[in-house]
Amino acid sequence: MSHDYGFTQNREISWMKFNERVLHEALDNDTPLLEKVMFLKIFQSNLDEFNMVRVGSLHDLSLVKDAGIDNKTGLTPKEQLDLIFDHMHGLYAEKDRVFDIVNREMNRNGISNLLYNQLTKQQYKALDKYFSDFIEPILSPQILDKTHPFPFLENKMEYLIVQIDADKEQFGIMPLSTALPKIVKLPSDLGIKFIRTSLIIREYAERCFQGYKLKNKAIIRVTRNVDLSADDEIIDDDLDYTTHMKKILKKRKRLHPVRVETGVDTANAIVEMICKNLDVSQKQVYFTRSPLSMDFMDEVKPLMDESFVKKHTYDPYMPQIPSNIGKLHDIDRHVRSGNDVLLSFPYDAMDPFLELLDRASEDPNAVSIKITIYRLAKNSRLVDILCKAADRGKAVTCYMELRARFDEENNMGYSQRLYDAGCNVVFGIAGYKIHSKVCQITYKGKNGWEYVTQIGTGNYNETTAKLYTDFSLITSNPEIGDDCSDFFNNLSIGNIAGEYKRILQSPTSLKQKLMRMIDEEIEKKENGFLFFKMNSLTDRDFIDKLCEASKAGVKIKMVIRGICCLIPGIEGKTDNIEIHSIVGRFLEHPRVYIIGKEMENVYIGSADLMTRNTERRVEVLCPVIDSALRERICNYLQVQFDDKVKGRRINNIGSMENIPFDGDSEPVVAQKYFMESAIKQSASSSQSNVVGSGGSNDNNVFKKIINLFRHSNKIAVHTN
Repeated sequence: MSHDYGFTQNREISWMKFNERVLHEALDNDTPLLEKVMFLKIFQSNLDEFNMVRVGSLHDLSLVKDAGIDNKTGLTPKEQLDLIFDHMHGLYAEKDRVFDIVNREMNRNGISNLLYNQLTKQQYKALDKYFSDFIEPILSPQILDKTHPFPFLENKMEYLIVQIDADKEQFGIMPLSTALPKIVKLPSDLGIKFIRTSLIIREYAERCFQGYKLKNKAIIRVTRNVDLSADDEIIDDDLDYTTHMKKILKKRKRLHPVRVETGVDTANAIVEMICKNLDVSQKQVYFTRSPLSMDFMDEVKPLMDESFVKKHTYDPYMPQIPSNIGKLHDIDRHVRSGNDVLLSFPYDAMDPFLELLDRASEDPNAVSIKITIYRLAKNSRLVDILCKAADRGKAVTCYMELRARFDEENNMGYSQRLYDAGCNVVFGIAGYKIHSKVCQITYKGKNGWEYVTQIGTGNYNETTAKLYTDFSLITSNPEIGDDCSDFFNNLSIGNIAGEYKRILQSPTSLKQKLMRMIDEEIEKKENGFLFFKMNSLTDRDFIDKLCEASKAGVKIKMVIRGICCLIPGIEGKTDNIEIHSIVGRFLEHPRVYIIGKEMENVYIGSADLMTRNTERRVEVLCPVIDSALRERICNYLQVQFDDKVKGRRINNIGSMENIPFDGDSEPVVAQKYFMESAIKQSASSSQSNVVGSGGSNDNNVFKKIINLFRHSNKIAVHTN
C-alpha cells in the first residue's frame, strides 16, 4: 500500500526531538539546579533505552531480507539506522553544551566536579594513596592476545581500554568494578569537591598495566540490544511461563552491541579495535566531553546539606485527598451511592483507590476483586492489600503481565507472592500484552451483584503516581460494570474479541469504534471537533484519518508528550490540526479522547494511538458518563493547551518551537495550576472532586471552554 509522506515524519527522529526537549528543560532558568541535573539524567536514561530497544529492533530488522519500509517515510530499516546515527551525533554535541552550562552553575554554587588538571598538590597526593589502598586491589586488567581473547562487555558498564606502545599492535582492557564508588570526595575548605572514579583509573592506567608502556588510553561504555520478545521465542512445553521468562531475561543480557560511547580524545586505533571486536560501525561510536553516565550524581547529593538540597530542588508537593468524596473510610459507600470519582495524579493522592480496595478486603458483602497489573512499585501497598483480601477469603484474580519491559523480574516476584497468598494469578494472552488499567470489586447487593469499577490511564504504582500525571475513574455505573465483568471473563479464557456496550477494547473494537466516531465528526465538516491527549501518535491509520478530518474542516487539537509522526500545519492536508507538547516537573501520561464540540464522547484509558496499542496490546478506553467530570476533563486539556511556558507546539516541519505569549494575560503553567487548584479544592468542602476545579472562577473557565468548543472556527497554521 502506498502512503503520502508529505505530512508525516519518522517515529525515531520524532522521539529524538522529544528527548532533546527533555534535555533543554535543564536550560530553563526556572528549573532548580538539582532538577536540571535530574533532567540530564532523564535524557541519558531515555537515550539508553532508545538504543537498547528501538535501535536494537531496527538492527535486527536490517538483517532480515525484505523487512519492509517505514510507513511514515518509506525508509528501510538500514536507512532509518543511518538517519538515527546522524541525528544522534548532534544530540551528543547538544548534551555536552548543556552539561557544561549546568556544571558551571554547580561550580558557582560550591559543587565542583573536578578534572585532574584542576587538582591541588594536596588533592593529587590524597588520590594517589586512595588509588593504592582502595581502588587498585580490586581491579582486573587483562592484556588481549591469543590466550586472552576479547572478553564479553556488559551492557551499560564502563571499561578502560589501553593501547600498548610496542612494535606489534596490542591492547589491554579492564572493567571499572561496580564495587567501587562512582566518585571520590576531595579535601576542601570550601564547598564540595570531588572527582569521578573513572578519571582516577584512567590517570593511573600505567600502574594497572605494570611492565607495559601505554600509548593511548580511553574509557568506553557499551550499550546492547535488549529487544528480545518472549512471544518470539518458542516456549518449551515442560516449562512454566515464569521459567520461560527467566530464560529470556538471561538471553537478553548477551545480545548484540548497538552503541559505544567514549571521550572526544579517544585514539582512532582504540576505536577501530573496539568496532572490530564488537562488530559495530564507526557511526555507532559517539564521542563526548561530558561523563558517559550521570549516575555519579547519586553519590554527590548525599554530600550536600539539607538546606542546599531544599534550595535547589522543587518545593515539596503532597498529593491531596479530594474533599467531597466524604470521609476517606466511606469511599466505597460514596461510589456505590452513584457518585463517580475522578482522581488526577499526582495532584490527587492514590489513597482513595487504595482505601476502596482495603475496605473491600474487610467488607463481608465484597466477594471478589479483579485487576490487571502491568507495573508495580518496589514496595507495593496495592499488593499488600490484595494479599490481605485473599487471606480474608475474597476471590482475588490478578492478570499479571510478565512482559512489561524492564519490570519482568519485579512482576515475577510479585506474581509468586500473590500466588502464595491465595490469589489467582493469570499470565496474560499469547501474542498480546495486557496493558489495560482496570480493576473491579464485586459486591452482594440488595437486588443482585453490584460492581465498583476503576479504569485508569496509568499503572497501579504508588511511586510513579507521585511523579506521573494520570487519571483514575471510579464508578458504579452498571453498564460499565457489566462490560468490565465480561472483559475480565474474556481475559480468563483468552478471548480478545469480546463485545461491549460502553468500553472500547483493543485489538478489536477500540480502533474501529474510535475511527467511526472520527468519521461522524468528518460528516459535520467545520462543525466537527476533536481534542486528544496522549503520549505518542504513530498509528498510520489514525494519522490518515486525522488528515482526512482536517481536510474536511474538522478542528483538531492535540497534546502529545512524546512521539508524533503527524506533522500539523501542512496546507491542504493538516492545516486544521494544532499539536502541543508539555515537559515539566511531572511526566505527562494521561490518554484522553474528546470527540465533538458538545463533549458528547469523552474517553480515558490506557491506549495511545500507536500501532502496538491499537493492534498488539489489550487496552481499554472507558467513556466518562458524568457530565460534570467530562467538563472538568475538558478544562484540564484546555489549561494544558494554554500553557505557553512549559508547552511547545509542533510546527510544519515537525520540530518543537516556543509558543508566543499574547501579552494580554498571566502566563499559565499547567502543572503549577493543577497543584494549586488541588490544594485549594482539598481545603474546601464545597469543591468538586476533580483536580482543576477551583470554585466560581473555575466554573467561569468551564463555561468559556465549552463556549470555545462550540464556536471555534479557526486554528492557526504555525511555521518554522
